[in-house]
Amino acid sequence: MASTRRLAAILAADVAGYSRLMGVDEEGTLAELKAIRRELSDPKVKEHSGRIVKTTGDGLLIEFGSVVDAVRCAVEVQRAMAERNADVPADRRIELRMGINLGDIIKDGRDIYGDGVNVAARLEALAEPGGICVSRVVRDQVRDKLAFAFEDMGERQVKNIARPVRVHRIRLFDEEGFATVRSSDQGTAAPLTMPDKPSVAVLPFTNMSGDPEQEYLADGMAEDVITALSRYPSLFVIARNSCFTYKGRAVDVKEVGRDLGVRYVLEGSVRKAGNRIRVTAQLVEAQSGNHVWAERYDRDLADIFAVQDEITEAATIAVAPAIADAERQRAMRKAPGSLDVWAAYQRGLWHLCKANPEDDAIAEDLFRQAIDLDPTFAGSYSALALVQLQSAAIYQKLDPIEAQSSAEALARRAVVLDGADAEARSCLGWALQARGELEGALVEIERALAMSPNLAAAHGHRGATLIFSGRPKEGLAALETCIRLDPRDPFMSVRLLHLACGLYFSREYEATVEAAKRLILSYPDFPMIYRWPAAALGQLGRVAEAREALQKAISLAPTAFDMYVRKRVPWFRPEDHAHLVEGLRKAGWQG
Repeated sequence: MASTRRLAAILAADVAGYSRLMGVDEEGTLAELKAIRRELSDPKVKEHSGRIVKTTGDGLLIEFGSVVDAVRCAVEVQRAMAERNADVPADRRIELRMGINLGDIIKDGRDIYGDGVNVAARLEALAEPGGICVSRVVRDQVRDKLAFAFEDMGERQVKNIARPVRVHRIRLFDEEGFATVRSSDQGTAAPLTMPDKPSVAVLPFTNMSGDPEQEYLADGMAEDVITALSRYPSLFVIARNSCFTYKGRAVDVKEVGRDLGVRYVLEGSVRKAGNRIRVTAQLVEAQSGNHVWAERYDRDLADIFAVQDEITEAATIAVAPAIADAERQRAMRKAPGSLDVWAAYQRGLWHLCKANPEDDAIAEDLFRQAIDLDPTFAGSYSALALVQLQSAAIYQKLDPIEAQSSAEALARRAVVLDGADAEARSCLGWALQARGELEGALVEIERALAMSPNLAAAHGHRGATLIFSGRPKEGLAALETCIRLDPRDPFMSVRLLHLACGLYFSREYEATVEAAKRLILSYPDFPMIYRWPAAALGQLGRVAEAREALQKAISLAPTAFDMYVRKRVPWFRPEDHAHLVEGLRKAGWQG
C-alpha cells in the first residue's frame, strides 16, 4: 500500500516510572495497565473518534482527525487517572505522561511517521507524571473552543527537530487547587469576576544582570512592590505566591489578566552593574495590552529602597487615579539593614513557599542567618515563627507546645521591632491562635488587615481563627477572600482543610464531604483531611464510608489524630472538639 500524507492530531502517551513499577510488582503492574486500557483509555479513544496506531509495553500512539477531540480525550483520561490514584500509595501509582501535536504525518499501512509524530513524542517526554504538554499550534487551535487553561513553558530545543518547539502545559487544576476541566459543551472557561476596585498583579521582575545571584535582588524588588501596593485599601492586589508562578516564563499579559482576574499587570526588570542599578517598570492594561505607564530608574545601589518607593507610588497613581487625592503615605515596610540580610531573607522565603518539611529546614537556617546578620530586621523573626508553627502543626517535626511558645516570642519581637509590619502582626495573631488565645489572635490579625487589606495570609489566619472561635460562617467568608487574593497559595491544602472544618462546624455535613473529596483529589498525599469526612459521614449515617475514612485518618496520620482528637489541641473549643468526636464515634471510633 502506498504511503500518503495528511494533517492529523497525534497523542503520544507513556507510563512514568514504568521500569520501577515493573521491578516492584511485574504481574500487578501489567494487570492494572490492562485494566486501565480496557476500562478507561480505549473507551475514551473510541468515544472521541481516535485510532490507536500502536502500543508498546508502556506507551500508546493515537491519531485523531480533530485536535479538539485529542485534547478532550487526553484531559478526560488524566482526570479519571487522578481519581483512580486517589487512594493508591504514591510509589504504586500508574501515572501517564502525554504529549499532543498537530502536524503533517506520513501514513504507511497502519503506522504513521514524520515530524508531527516526533514532536508529539518529545512533548510527552517533557510532561510531568499525570500531565499533558501540547505544541503551540494545538494551544492556538483549541484555546477558544475548550474550557482548559494553558501555561506557557517557553521554547524548548528537542531531539531530532531542527527548530525549537513552543511548549504549553494544560493546567488540569484551577488556581484554587480544584479540578477545573469542564464538559466540552460549556465553551470557553469562565473568567474570574473582576473585583469592584482596581486590581493588579505584579509579575516577577526579570534579572537582566546575567548573574544568577542577582535573582534574589529582582525577586525582592517585586515582592516589596506587592507589599507596598497591598497597603492601599483602594486596590485589589494578587499575592506574591500566585504572581511568582510566572517566574522564568515568557507570558502574555492578556493571559495573566484572565488567569488571575485582574485589570492591570505590572512587570519590570532589574540590571545591576557595579554599584549602579537600573530598574524599569511598566504597567499594562491586561485586556487591551495597552501600556498605561512606564518608567526607568538609574540609581546607586544604596538607593534601592527609594527606587522601590518611587515605583510603588507611580504605579498606584496610574492604576487608580482616584486615590491620587487621598493621603499619601509611604507604603513601605522597614527595609533590612543590608542586602546580605535581604538576600538571606529572600532565599528563606523561597524555600518556605515550597511547603515541604525539607525546604522548611533550609528556610529556618536562612532566617536564623538573617537574624544573626541584622537583629533589628522584623521580617526574619516573623518568617522564622511561621516555619516553626508549620513544622509543628502540619509536619509534626517539632513539639507543639515548645513551637507555639517560641513562635509567639519571635512574632512579638518582630512587632516590637516594626509595629507597622502587617505580616508581623498577622504572624503574631496566628501564633496566639495556635496557643488557644483566640480573642487576642483576632485583635492582631485585624490590625494587620487594617495596615494591609490585601494581605492574603492574614485573611486565611482570620478565617481559621473565626472558625475555631464559634463563628464558622464568617470564617468561611474570610477563607474565600484569602483564596481569591492568592489563588496559587503554596499552602492551599491548609486553606481547603480549614474550609472543611468550617463546613463541619456549620453542620453542613454533605458539603464537608464534598470539600474533602476536592482536597483529596487535588492533594492526595495530604493526610490531615480524613478525620473531617469521617465525622461528617458518621453524622450522615453513611457508616461504611465513614469507617473507611476513619481508618485512613488513623493509619495515614496517627500522630496528628492523637494530637487533634485524643488530646484536643489548644485552639479547639471544648464544644467543637466534642462535636468532632461525636461524628467520629458514629463512624466507629472507640476512643
